[in-house]
Amino acid sequence: MMRRLAFLSLLGFIVVSPLSSALAQGTRLWTESTFQQLEQGTPHGVAIASDGRLLPGPASKLVYTSPSTYIWSVAADKHGNAYLATGAPASVIKVTPKGKATTLFKTKDLNVQAVAVGPHGSVYAATMPSGKVYKLNPHTANATDATAQVVFNPAQTKLKSKYIWALQFGPHGDLYIATGEPAAIFRVAPGGKPTLFFKSHEVHIDALAFAPNGDLIAASVGSGLIYRISKAGKAFVIFDAPKKEITSVAVAPDGTIYAAGVGQKGQNTLPPLPVTNSSASSVTATITVVAIGSTQGATQNTLIPNGSQIYAISPSGVPRVLWNNVSEVVYDLLWTRNGLLASTGNSGHIYRIYTNGNYEDIAHLEASQAISFADTPSGIYVGTANAGKLYRLSHGQAPQSTYVSPVFDAGVFTQWGRAEVQTNTPSNIQMFARSGNIENPARGWSDWQPVTINRGQLGVTSSRFVQWKLVLKPGASISSVGLDFLPVNIAPVVDQIVVVPGVRASKPADDSTANAVTINFQSAQANGVDLSQQDTASTVTGVKDKSAVAVRWAAHDDNGDKLVYSLYYRGQHERNWLLLRKNLHHSWTTFSADMLPDGVYRIKVVASDQPSHSPGKGLTGSMVSNNFTIDTTPPTISQMVATITGGNLHVSFTATDPMSPIARAQFSVDAGPWQYIAPAGRISDSLTEHYDFTVPVPGSHKQPSAQTPDPGQHVITVRVFDRYHNVILAKSLVQSVVQ
Repeated sequence: MMRRLAFLSLLGFIVVSPLSSALAQGTRLWTESTFQQLEQGTPHGVAIASDGRLLPGPASKLVYTSPSTYIWSVAADKHGNAYLATGAPASVIKVTPKGKATTLFKTKDLNVQAVAVGPHGSVYAATMPSGKVYKLNPHTANATDATAQVVFNPAQTKLKSKYIWALQFGPHGDLYIATGEPAAIFRVAPGGKPTLFFKSHEVHIDALAFAPNGDLIAASVGSGLIYRISKAGKAFVIFDAPKKEITSVAVAPDGTIYAAGVGQKGQNTLPPLPVTNSSASSVTATITVVAIGSTQGATQNTLIPNGSQIYAISPSGVPRVLWNNVSEVVYDLLWTRNGLLASTGNSGHIYRIYTNGNYEDIAHLEASQAISFADTPSGIYVGTANAGKLYRLSHGQAPQSTYVSPVFDAGVFTQWGRAEVQTNTPSNIQMFARSGNIENPARGWSDWQPVTINRGQLGVTSSRFVQWKLVLKPGASISSVGLDFLPVNIAPVVDQIVVVPGVRASKPADDSTANAVTINFQSAQANGVDLSQQDTASTVTGVKDKSAVAVRWAAHDDNGDKLVYSLYYRGQHERNWLLLRKNLHHSWTTFSADMLPDGVYRIKVVASDQPSHSPGKGLTGSMVSNNFTIDTTPPTISQMVATITGGNLHVSFTATDPMSPIARAQFSVDAGPWQYIAPAGRISDSLTEHYDFTVPVPGSHKQPSAQTPDPGQHVITVRVFDRYHNVILAKSLVQSVVQ
């Protein structure tokens, strides 16, 4: 059911970082040795094996580019001519082995969904949504719905099926037609009328193949069932697949049945797919396919949930999962003596899968989906979608094939060393390399230079980027390719510094109370670097402590070298930097404020990459912080005068701090609650502030008692804070006369 309706390509990008998070020093090695790594390159006639080897694969040749967007089905005759069932627009096209094309049939339907070649050379085509099957003369061009012979019309059957998904000729020349809604198989004998051969309770029958003993193998959509149907039409379910849709079946000469499945059972997370015929020459028609999850996923540029699986069912009936892929959708299977072939999307890859589960990616076609196979003595035809093209794969290895690696970014200007190639066939391999200082090789790179593998340097200009290419002859095998390289050392960079007086830093926090402080950078980026991605940018916390100063910084090294830090300080108007801390391996520290007299200072952080280099070969980078103030001395209070006049308490005083502005002042009468006092100018922003305020005398009406022998005596207390939370207190005793 996969070869359906409309598709959008799925593009995937994998980014490989050239720099390891481990210690980076000296000569390094870039190695490509796994299937996932090698899949990022560009093969032409090279097979990428699941065990990480590069091997000569089949040659692929573009035979024909169709005006249609989709080639849903391909069939071939004994002369090697290909017949294409296409959509958008819908037609049947005959293509000779040399690529000459003739349109045999045009229809007003949306698609020609399936095509087959009969025993005597006639071509049969099934259309959608009318669900008709036409018989075409391979030597007559431009037949139409009105002129072609109809051999099957669902409207004339009792079931009136809506869709036709597959056509298959049996060993005796009978044509078998797989339909959907309802799921059934019709048989048309040579010269006869259609008869119902088999009916299923599933939604669709979408794939057919014949076993060596003449039984028909049929696959369904809905429950993912595989049937073995006898010549008399008696069906037996030989496998209930884990997937809901079986997209293709193929049978080996020994009777092993292979089937591809997609879609999670019990789930239909994808919306229905509407398809409209936009042909100007026909009446607009819209159909909605509800139960074809694989088609919807590919059409809507979405991965099928849980990917695809291929099953192998032994002649004795024992099933097993042969191949599993979470990102590819399998559209067609073809058994060959060299292994099972699977056509996939949405990247147009062809896989060869062996009975032990090993596999090879043997072709990357320039189309989003590889949809259908047709085998001929001269090669294997492959029809594609997005765009509609016809390719031919050779049965044997290509006489010469190439593999081009992805572009490798060393991160910095680099000297390139030896090419290390693990191979048992060095005489069947040629290697080339090129380099540049911009990521796109088409812009100002060197030409390809021949490389002597496993001996001598690469022979390309020192640069930031490099790429290698292999040319393989038949019989070649490569298990690993590596390039030695030595980056030019780049000095480390200190990106940002934060100095926080009054905080003692720790990691993790040693206090979870309200005194806990998180020491954050002022901005998320510095020097074009995302600080959140740096090791030095992990969370640093602390606690409030006016006797301490916390320092935090972020730094990076383009070589990935291990860094060590030293801190220096310098007072305002001073010239010399004095050592504060050295050989720090983390990016924060705390020192006692008592180490520095009150004043204005700056901190310089020096980062060195010496731990990753030979003695004396390391480089340093530094940054100077903004000014910060050390102030551990409290303010002073002077000229404090308190008097009582007419039942009011009048207080005045002056507060002075040698380093930082006065922050706030408070008063308390007779140990009562602290109350805020505004300075004379109302704004507290100077080193000296004057205060003058009057408040009612508390308890002036009280008489003497044992607890208060003299109710006319009062204690006025004031306290003053500077900007760095240093505090001073003073008090005054004042007497009033109680009447």
